[in-house]
Amino acid sequence: MSTAAATLPPVARSGIEHDLVLGFLPHPILVIGAQNRVVYANAAAEQFFSTSQSLLKRQVLAELVGPTSPLVALLEQVRRTGSSVNEYGIDVAVPRMSATRLVDVYGGLLPEQSPLVLLMLQQRAMAQMIERQLTHRAAARSVSGMAAILAHEIKNPLSGIRGAAQLLEPALGNDDRALTQLICTETDRIRDLVDRMEVFGDERPLDKSLVNVHVVLDHVKRLSQSGFGRGVQFIEEYDPSLPYIMANRDKLVQAVLNLVKNAAEALEGLPPSSAHIVLRTAFRPGVRMALPGSQARISLPFMIEIEDNGAGIAPHLKEHLFDPFVTSKHSGTGLGLALVAKIVSDHGGIVECDSVPKHTVFRILLPVPQAARLVGNKATSPNRHLPGVIKERP
Repeated sequence: MSTAAATLPPVARSGIEHDLVLGFLPHPILVIGAQNRVVYANAAAEQFFSTSQSLLKRQVLAELVGPTSPLVALLEQVRRTGSSVNEYGIDVAVPRMSATRLVDVYGGLLPEQSPLVLLMLQQRAMAQMIERQLTHRAAARSVSGMAAILAHEIKNPLSGIRGAAQLLEPALGNDDRALTQLICTETDRIRDLVDRMEVFGDERPLDKSLVNVHVVLDHVKRLSQSGFGRGVQFIEEYDPSLPYIMANRDKLVQAVLNLVKNAAEALEGLPPSSAHIVLRTAFRPGVRMALPGSQARISLPFMIEIEDNGAGIAPHLKEHLFDPFVTSKHSGTGLGLALVAKIVSDHGGIVECDSVPKHTVFRILLPVPQAARLVGNKATSPNRHLPGVIKERP
């Protein structure tokens, strides 16, 4: 019997070991023993808590999710009543990842093993993330068609309006000349907006090459610190063992820069000593997405996170955050995050956001081709030489 199976006392057997059954389940499963100590965790639980089974088994549940977590109360309810309990829509904190996840929970006593309670977590966010991502792609396609029409139907007349205003300007007095200058300024503003939307109409395949994401993040950090992010503390939590990915470097810089700029703007009003942005990378196996109209599923293990401790995102905006023209900024166009969603989608990935006050995380999940895995090894990857690179905590 394997070591993992040996951690569970024997119950009714059918010739199949416990770890073989529980290990294949896609939902995180914990078995809690005396003193509320974790005695078993399956592979999905290790991924959920970003902690190995050996470390999980050194902790009590309150240390793992916090003493005020609803999971602790649910565990006590199961023990007190002796019956199974289902709870829906519970927020579970994952301190190691500085994140909160929405889950449905089942808790019940193991038969004839009264001290042992089984907790099964079904993460809602993953299904909702995939559903929303497909919506984001549909929205991006809609904007693409609209952008093509706008570029053709608006930019040409705008050039004529601006040219006419410039021809009139020399013959006008000072007061009237101010009006022609206003016309030129406003036509330029509309042209710039159409130029930004025109990017959505570009459906050409990306020119990709092997890219070191940590070099991209370091470049974005330096750009930010010299401009809108001046005075903000940047914290780097990089996994130096990550492989290269196939990507368009310039597009990836543009997407990450938009997210970092949003994070910096969310920090406005905070004292410089407390305002910070965390740039994080990690390898998260187990995240897969089904392709529309196909049985194929793609793996998205490469994670980039941009985290800030700003005020957070208004609840009414969360569901439509990546839709075009959705913004809370008075002078914003609402195209920045829609562009991020398009760029990430063009790379075969997904982007998601978790936000509560003082903690907002934008998460990009990308595929890692086999070729990139082969190149991105310790012998060839310069990741470990970047300043601020630290190993992922065990």
